[in-house]
Amino acid sequence: MKIDKPKKDVTFFLLYIFSFLLLWEWLRPLKELTDTGHLSVFLGFVFVSLMMSYFNMPMLPSAIIKIIIILYSVHFMYYEGTFFNLEWFGQLGNEVIANSVTVMNAEWTEISNVFRTLLFFILLWLMAYLIQYWLINRKQIFVFYFMTLVYITVLDTFTPYEADVAIVRTVIAGFAVMGMLAYYRIADKEVVKKNLESAKKWMVPLVAMIVLSVGIGYAAPKADPIWPDPVPFITSYNQDSGSGSGGVKKVGYGTDDSALGGPFIGDDRVVFAAEADGRHYWRIETKDVYTGKGWVAEESKTAMPVEFLQEQQIPMQPFDTGVKTEERTSRVIPKIGYPHLVYPLGVTQVEASAGYSTLQFSLDPTTEKITSIADGQAGSFGPYSLTFDHPVYSVEKLKEAGPEQMAVKNTPDFISKFTQVPEALPERVVELAEEITKDKGTWLEKAQAIEKYFRSNEFVYDQSNVAVPDDDQDYVDQFLFETQRGYCDNFSTSMVVMMRSVGIPARWVKGYTEGEYIDTLENGRRLYEITNNNAHSWVEGYFPGVGWVPFEPTQGFSNNVQFEYDNKNDSQTQTGQDEEEDTTPAAPKKPELPEEQAQVDKSKVSFSDGLKNAGAFLNDNLPKIFLIVLVLAVFSGIMYRLRGRWLPIMYILLYKYKKQNKYMEKAYIALLKQLGRYGLKRENGQTLRDYANYVDSFFSTNEMRWLTEKYEEYLYRGDKDENMWQDAKKYWEFMIRKVSA
Repeated sequence: MKIDKPKKDVTFFLLYIFSFLLLWEWLRPLKELTDTGHLSVFLGFVFVSLMMSYFNMPMLPSAIIKIIIILYSVHFMYYEGTFFNLEWFGQLGNEVIANSVTVMNAEWTEISNVFRTLLFFILLWLMAYLIQYWLINRKQIFVFYFMTLVYITVLDTFTPYEADVAIVRTVIAGFAVMGMLAYYRIADKEVVKKNLESAKKWMVPLVAMIVLSVGIGYAAPKADPIWPDPVPFITSYNQDSGSGSGGVKKVGYGTDDSALGGPFIGDDRVVFAAEADGRHYWRIETKDVYTGKGWVAEESKTAMPVEFLQEQQIPMQPFDTGVKTEERTSRVIPKIGYPHLVYPLGVTQVEASAGYSTLQFSLDPTTEKITSIADGQAGSFGPYSLTFDHPVYSVEKLKEAGPEQMAVKNTPDFISKFTQVPEALPERVVELAEEITKDKGTWLEKAQAIEKYFRSNEFVYDQSNVAVPDDDQDYVDQFLFETQRGYCDNFSTSMVVMMRSVGIPARWVKGYTEGEYIDTLENGRRLYEITNNNAHSWVEGYFPGVGWVPFEPTQGFSNNVQFEYDNKNDSQTQTGQDEEEDTTPAAPKKPELPEEQAQVDKSKVSFSDGLKNAGAFLNDNLPKIFLIVLVLAVFSGIMYRLRGRWLPIMYILLYKYKKQNKYMEKAYIALLKQLGRYGLKRENGQTLRDYANYVDSFFSTNEMRWLTEKYEEYLYRGDKDENMWQDAKKYWEFMIRKVSA
């Protein structure tokens, strides 16, 4: 029996769009609940599959295009080199064969990420076909719509995924699809002519019904839940029954650091907003005992919590007397009800907004964690303002600090506490620390050498492919000598242990980075937004006569520590160009074709015949052409609006695998344009070095300045160093990824 396919008008196009939105709801939670990346690639594959179905592309060409998209996507995610290199095809074939054996043996946890991605693409292919089948053959999609609602509500109930808005989107899209399919079913049954006029008579009441029902449902009062939320019970059960290590965790502040390692997924939830005069890290607590697997606080029977009121001085002294400081204030507006404070190094006083009859605070002297006690109850409060001393460290005093001053100014208990390492620490960790610092005379130079070691070697910042140490393996040793891949916990823990290995007191600090700049307020302060993604750990080293000094070993992060050189000759200054040359490459001239070749390429068809053929083609295919142009216009508009995200990827693919130095100029200019799109405009007459300093201060990085130095070296020295672009490429790729985040 021949299937009566619906006429492909605007209504039917909207049918596909709303079906795509329904399928999108299945993919949205994956970003929050799993470590699945590149969701935009999977969404693009689904969209292309539905569009090929809409335009009735034959099965064989459609399948070939989908296979090419799948292979290219897998290559983009997991393989290096060019797509047309046959070597990676062989690797993929071996991967498929090996994982097929794994599947047959039912060893599901051993399946590789490449094979999982292939299976996921196949699943999406099947779902796109089922949608086509339900739309065209059955003209019924209630089963899929109902399954989508069940899927979302289950995730909302039993996972951290918040589906309030998702349910509204699903109801709108589902009602729209079912209403339009009902129109096509009735039109076929009653033999009604499908045209724009009859569609309007059906669609206008449908839109009114959807808007009215959704509006009433959204505005109507909601009853309180009858059953308690099962998520806390499930979470607590898992925490009690498990070891707490392994698996994929969600980024954010946590209290248990005894078993570090393993991947985590991002979380965009805002923890707090802050109004500050400048960028600084936000501390929560410190840990001082490294166990070989993670960090724990020292168990002390004498260190009792110290309670103080908001008018009183906070009993912490991170700096010695004589250290130059600047008094500053910051204001914190909590968004999540944590009972602890976040504060900068050097905090002296906290003042909360009115509304509490009694408000006091409790300081744990071991971890330096401050919790609030409002109206006699421990819990969250806010907003609150913090007064703190921002240090300006004297380089001369830091260079004077050493073991002699340490023995005079501090007790043996203090020294042993902050130089503690496990007895089972592998000897090669100590040997590496001694090798890095053997030519350095002062503690400051040794600490900076260790900090620089993580930036100048083959260490990679990664949140997903992060190993967990085995039972007989040390966490730091695994990172330094085996994986060299991890996130802030790996870098900061390793630096603390290496500093302690050469006798420098150090401690591990947890908190948040400065956050994302939002706006400049009327009072001149800057407004920052700090999310769970900004959770971070770093290092503080102790220098007698100065106090605690922060260090930042993690790749891609830069701490805002201010150093002052007492000797002006030691200060580092930079000179810029008075006049900047135009470095934009001229467009190459297009070669002219020989006269004989031009004559051969001329069309044999007469002008009048061509007009007739073009007119007939337009008359027969005008609706399709209009829809294609509309889809291309919408797609082009979306791609133009999102060019700040996909253009950096294109630039990386274009220049990453180039080896000649001549590509440095083009890559650098592309980065300047991308920075301009990001909002970091370069002023007229501003030198490249000044602009690089401005960009680095905005992102708290050093890479733009280093890249600019390489670029200027290329401009004025020429192509003398064959590896110039290879050396500068990592800085360029870091910055181009930074402005696409």
